Amino acid sequence: MIPRYETEEMRRIWSDESRFGAWLEVELAACRAWAEEGAIPREDLEAIESRAGFDVDRIREIEERTQHDVIAFVSAVAERIGPSGRYVHLGLTSSDVVDTASSLLLTRASEVLTRELEGLLSVLGRLAAEHKFTPCAGRTHGVHAEPMTFGLKLLNHYAQLRRDLDRLKVAAEEMRVGKISGAVGTYANCPPHIEAKVCAALGLRRDPVSNQIIQRDRHCALLSAMAIMGGGLERLALEIRHLQRTEVLEAMEPFKKGQKGSSAMPHKKNPIICERICGMARLLRSYALTAMENIALWHERDISHSSAERVIWPDAFHLAHYMIRCARRVLEGLHVDVARMRDNMDLTGGLLFSGRVLLFLVERLNLSREEAYAIVQDNAMRCWEGQGRLLDLLAADERLEGVPREELGELFQMDFFTRHVEEIFSRFPEIGGSEEP
Repeated sequence: MIPRYETEEMRRIWSDESRFGAWLEVELAACRAWAEEGAIPREDLEAIESRAGFDVDRIREIEERTQHDVIAFVSAVAERIGPSGRYVHLGLTSSDVVDTASSLLLTRASEVLTRELEGLLSVLGRLAAEHKFTPCAGRTHGVHAEPMTFGLKLLNHYAQLRRDLDRLKVAAEEMRVGKISGAVGTYANCPPHIEAKVCAALGLRRDPVSNQIIQRDRHCALLSAMAIMGGGLERLALEIRHLQRTEVLEAMEPFKKGQKGSSAMPHKKNPIICERICGMARLLRSYALTAMENIALWHERDISHSSAERVIWPDAFHLAHYMIRCARRVLEGLHVDVARMRDNMDLTGGLLFSGRVLLFLVERLNLSREEAYAIVQDNAMRCWEGQGRLLDLLAADERLEGVPREELGELFQMDFFTRHVEEIFSRFPEIGGSEEP
């Protein structure tokens, strides 16, 4: 990942030092399990535990010659230990170490991600509650539809991101497995109970059946959950991007003092953070696709997945973590223009309420739906053309003679459309908010 989009937490987890450190955790857990069996003398285990370590530069030096990173790692560790180092990697194959250690790294990275997403949800939930009854125009196809509230709009995003959190947790738990089953999964050189001890020591479950590797559907599920979450963040960012358009200006991402929006146009205040989130979501989806293509490997394994995973795992976690932080920054500094939302609702002269008028005419005048629709649409089209407000046009329509203007006016009240908002919010008891007015 380029430094611009790295986060410190993910940099620590995905560094070479952390990766080799996780490999060493697996090797030491295996040595301890073998020592309990008597396969490694106690004094040799003590030497291993007291001297085991590695130097990244030395590993790279050996790898340059051997062209095998695990052999280079084991050799570098054994050098430090001395004669007792011959017991390191006893009965193991490379993927026993790499895949089990990768599960540790993926689990740790997932924990960072879920904590960050929980923080974002907390901010989003508070904002939704704050604007529970803030009126705004609902839009379909980008066009005014019916009245709603800004809080309900945000609550919809909250619910989706909460599902994203649940999916991440499930996928991370499925990923929390290790394997020490040998070259083709037969435990030929390392019996199953050694695997059980190693995994228990590392806080992992045993993969119930593996070949040389842990099967990549687990890794794919995790990256897919991250990509879906990226889609949720993208949807939220895209909403704010639209609301920040000059013609709308209902909500704007923060714009710091000294910030500049354009080298040529000093007036510009662009939704650059939200646009960044949308671009990164595209990358996340591509990484999920690569993870899907890593599932099908030749027989008991090949290494076509390995080179791809060296890129997609750290990059995906860096991006996802960075995206969540960007979204939180936007929400914490979001400027919500309540007055502009009300003004925009009035732009179309009452057209937002046409659906309620339609149902009223069907019920009040016993008209067929087609007859009622024709009356409302005729007047709505005149309203679109600037011939007057919908209420005034309806009141003057001779087909509605006998219906008092005051009765028609009642159809244009906002409270009709917000009467169930409190009930919807009650489905999310963790979110507080103002009482219904």
